[in-house]
Amino acid sequence: MKIFTILTLFTIPLMTVAQLNHENQAPQVKTANGMVEGMDDSGIYVFKGIPFAQPPVGELRWKAPQPVKNWEGVRKADQFGPRAMQLPIFGDMNFRSDGMKEDCLYLNVWTPAKTGEERLPVLVYFYGGGLFTGDGSEPRYDGASMARQGIVALTVNYRLNVFGFLSHPELTKESPNKASGNYGFLDQAAALQWVQKNIAAFGGDPDKVTIAGESAGSISVSAQMASPLSKDLIAGAIGESGSLLGTLPATPLAEAEKIGVKFAKIVGASSLADLRKMPAEALLEATANPEVSRFPSTVDGYFFPESPMEIYAAGQQAQVPLLLGWNSEEMNYRALMGEKEPTPENYKTVLQSLYGDRANEVLKQYPGATTEEVIQSATDLAGDRFIGFSTWKWGDMHSKTSDQPVYRYYYMRPRPAMRPEMGDAVPGLAGGVVTGPEAQKNKPPVARGAVHSAEIEYAMGNLSTNRVYDWQPEDYKVSEIMQGFFANFIKTGDPNGLGVPTWEPLNSGDTPKVMLIDVDTRLETEANRDRYLFLDQAAKK
Repeated sequence: MKIFTILTLFTIPLMTVAQLNHENQAPQVKTANGMVEGMDDSGIYVFKGIPFAQPPVGELRWKAPQPVKNWEGVRKADQFGPRAMQLPIFGDMNFRSDGMKEDCLYLNVWTPAKTGEERLPVLVYFYGGGLFTGDGSEPRYDGASMARQGIVALTVNYRLNVFGFLSHPELTKESPNKASGNYGFLDQAAALQWVQKNIAAFGGDPDKVTIAGESAGSISVSAQMASPLSKDLIAGAIGESGSLLGTLPATPLAEAEKIGVKFAKIVGASSLADLRKMPAEALLEATANPEVSRFPSTVDGYFFPESPMEIYAAGQQAQVPLLLGWNSEEMNYRALMGEKEPTPENYKTVLQSLYGDRANEVLKQYPGATTEEVIQSATDLAGDRFIGFSTWKWGDMHSKTSDQPVYRYYYMRPRPAMRPEMGDAVPGLAGGVVTGPEAQKNKPPVARGAVHSAEIEYAMGNLSTNRVYDWQPEDYKVSEIMQGFFANFIKTGDPNGLGVPTWEPLNSGDTPKVMLIDVDTRLETEANRDRYLFLDQAAKK
């Protein structure tokens, strides 16, 4: 593994052995930077808001995360740190963070360990939100349930939107690596370095670190697997809906720099110095301007020496077991059909506008002879175009260019009805919640399957943290099985174990298998490979 700048951020003395709870005292742990004091939550020790890098403010705005400065005495770790700068976009996000600030690089630890010598497996979870929203304090990511499975669980904050992914020629010029952008991914890599230095003090094993995430968090997992800065710091990976190999793909640095130059012009900044002087709130507000483009991750020659696609094709990604999958209704048919009625005629028209003379090939894979068939096929195609294909591509490439097992799932359990006290609220298009006078007017179709993000609470054992839905016994059954798969994988690199169906790797034997997760969870032969092979070919033209 090559030497790179981010490793030098944490060349500090090793921590002492953890000093965990004495009777009637709050748990304390000595990290590499100083002592932290957490809380005892029914036998699980919780440490919130631990800094893993300096606040990225002032001259550190748009720089790689810098090492934490040591502190004297005992630092209280009983409150979530601030969330990253972000606009309120998704209705299903529920934050417990200490406000919103540019100073946001904090992580949270849940551990069942009572000493610093237990060497338990570790889960590091990256939140979703399109790389422009989300936070490690969200209850659906809470690590207590995983900790009760014998796992040290962490959630990690990282910079978002313009703060996390702005590229600009002046940033590239000042960088010792001649790179700009990817600061959010660099934050995640810095957190993984922190884990290597500190997690043993919390009872975790730095050699058994699994990274996981959903949506943008899953994309982040695919990114960390591809980067030389982090690929040797992990023992396993879990991706829930999404990868860089199709969804939010990395952009060549020169193109990303042009986006940054245009943004600077829009906000009236004539230089990088002007951009750094602007209040964080003003920068954030400017990102809502329709003229402002999304800030993509970049093939910067540093975090990504080559494009992620090239890295995976060459087998240069982390050679670790991978568990991944997506949901049965990542998007509904309206995302494809718009305001058009789902008739066979309208469906053909939409396919012709999207695929031209290849529309008939699409119809073979996503047939639409009746209205019912159109609704289902348009739902499937919209979900695949959004995130299903990129997840498939990730698993397919890793199964070909690594000797590690790939376990793929297809999550099918629809959420139950909302609790009566939710009143007139309705589910949003991608798992959010819509309230107010426009809710009923713009009510989406009733979900036919598991919507985007629906699996998170099930997988993390956190149904009870979501008071929106009226969970049924069947939901807890699904959660028990799915969390069991995840916990087994985090512990051993294999989801199999007592109480769960047998799960064969996708890349073993002659017939690829996929685990269908629902009330009747079962392993079946992959049914729709031809769809993804077609989409793969279509993406190359």
